[in-house]
Amino acid sequence: MKQFRVFAIALFLVVAVGLFFLPSATADDWNKKTSVTFSEPVEVPGVGAQVLPAGTYIFKLLNSSSDRHIVQIFNQSGDHLFTTILAIPNYRLQATSRTVMTFKERAAGQPEALRAWFYPGRNWGDEFVYAKSRAVELAKVVDEPVLATPIELAAAPIEVLKTAPVEAVKPTGEVVELAQVVEPPPMLPRTASPLPLIGLLGLLSLGAGSIVSLTLKRQS
Repeated sequence: MKQFRVFAIALFLVVAVGLFFLPSATADDWNKKTSVTFSEPVEVPGVGAQVLPAGTYIFKLLNSSSDRHIVQIFNQSGDHLFTTILAIPNYRLQATSRTVMTFKERAAGQPEALRAWFYPGRNWGDEFVYAKSRAVELAKVVDEPVLATPIELAAAPIEVLKTAPVEAVKPTGEVVELAQVVEPPPMLPRTASPLPLIGLLGLLSLGAGSIVSLTLKRQS
């Protein structure tokens, strides 16, 4: 009975540590589902509605496995899609609880334009891409480059958005480097491989076996 108890404790430690090191993910972590409330109308790019009235909306990533992201905005209940937006990653040094950013205030009576969406607590977010003609107008408002694409977003299917060219345009319409608008996330070591975890579990198993062996020797 004592032998079984020692073995059970050792096995429990191995399993517990293994579960502790297993990567965890939830649906919200994967698609960055976020509820956002606007007190005034806002302008958005993309396929679908171009101006969202004041209210609560759901922001979600459609595709988070590529170097550019497709953001979708739904109504509060999540059963109506308002717009699908082309975006590319942007990085900020300090994470905050803000979920969206806007360009500088517009003229009275005109909605502010959404510039980017940052998931709360994350350093990287999604910088929105506007149709080139609209991007030039916004660049004139803020006096700095804005992300743009030469394709007509209002009629572009999602597959076209995934491969659409993206550039940064100045108030003059001149194309400049994307780095003037967005900063790519820093390179991080890959952690997707399960080999380190397998190796750790193997060492723990050997350790558990040694504990059982020593216990048996002491009892004999």
